[in-house]
Amino acid sequence: MIIFCIAAAMLSADREYPTFIENTFGFIIVPLQSLNAAIADHIEDAANYFKDVDRLKEENNELKEQLLLQNAQLSRMEYLKSENDRLNALLQMDNKYTDFTTVSAKIIAKDPGNWYSNFIIDKGSDDGLQKNMAVLSGDGLVGRIKECGKNYSKVIAIIGDSNAITGQSIRTEDIGYITGDLSDIGSCKMEYISFDAEIIEGDEIVTSNLSTIFPPGLKIGYVKNIHTDTNGLTKFAQIEPAADFRHMENVLVISGDFSDDPEKDFAENSDTQNDY
Repeated sequence: MIIFCIAAAMLSADREYPTFIENTFGFIIVPLQSLNAAIADHIEDAANYFKDVDRLKEENNELKEQLLLQNAQLSRMEYLKSENDRLNALLQMDNKYTDFTTVSAKIIAKDPGNWYSNFIIDKGSDDGLQKNMAVLSGDGLVGRIKECGKNYSKVIAIIGDSNAITGQSIRTEDIGYITGDLSDIGSCKMEYISFDAEIIEGDEIVTSNLSTIFPPGLKIGYVKNIHTDTNGLTKFAQIEPAADFRHMENVLVISGDFSDDPEKDFAENSDTQNDY
């Protein structure tokens, strides 16, 4: 071994070219070393990639948390805005009907469908409400209380009520009797208008002083069109209600008896009686 080592050292001194054996080992070792270096580079790249993926996941989760927080804040702001709008609507209604004693109520249920023709409010006899009290929205007359419980009331709207409301044109003071129009859902029908009446399209219709349950002057709606009855003696008109019966959250109930005759208690009569 000593002689071999000395010989190898002497042979490797001042050489210009590697030996055959070294070249042979080079052909074998160098590709393996290159492959090992490439694998090491790929492993390092993969490790960096997964590090970047973990970092991006962490940043993505942070962004999601921030987005959820912002959405929660926006939802809170929208809720507060909605609640503020609701309170403002109630305040405007209270200010609009200052001549009457009113009770504000919130709609808590309704019949199926798009229209608020029958619904339930969260106030009842414990709050001083009674059957047949007038129900209003910010735009005008909604209907009347059909049934009154201790802490709730059922309301029937003018668009679905078969009882007639005495209404009149503000412009001409002509009288007619208004019911829900079954042929045109969401509208009302004003019947028994005098043939000589000068009511025209666009006239504002309000409750008259002949009503037994509604105070006079409450806005009902506007004349959409007017026609002559088949008998040729009277007219009838379609009325576009002032209240929005598709979108409704809060109402006001007018408490009090507006009958000219104290003995007329409409609440004790049947629901089929007309308000003549």
